[in-house]
Amino acid sequence: MIPATTSRVNEHTPDHVNERIARKTQANLEFYGSAGGAAIARRLVELDREWDIERMLEANAASAVLLGMYLSVTVSRGWLLLPMAVGGFLLQHAVQGWCPPLIWLRRMGFRTASEIDHERYGLKVLRGDFADLASASHELSDVRNVLDIVKQ
Repeated sequence: MIPATTSRVNEHTPDHVNERIARKTQANLEFYGSAGGAAIARRLVELDREWDIERMLEANAASAVLLGMYLSVTVSRGWLLLPMAVGGFLLQHAVQGWCPPLIWLRRMGFRTASEIDHERYGLKVLRGDFADLASASHELSDVRNVLDIVKQ
């Protein structure tokens, strides 16, 4: 069975690594939440620039493919095995949510987009970005209002 896109990386990451990443997110929320609005704003900019695990895997795969192609032209055609293997691993990751580099990248602390979003929206809640949500609940029947509120 193919796992859900939002959970596939976490399902293939050891529990202790997922827990370490979750603790780091919690610590960030506690730190920036107590530091005030300006610190939260700076952290939100940092989160917008943070590379998630998917982006890092794509960059890693593209680099390995380019290196393999270059070496196959300059050294030996045998190096074509590298881009072939990388392509297979990338396909495996797309389907299953696992590939060999995932192990090391997760241990290095690379988070999924969902994990980054948890911190982002936690910070926005702490900053009070959604304070108008309760008073606007009568307007939530209009989807555009919901999206405008969530975009804050």
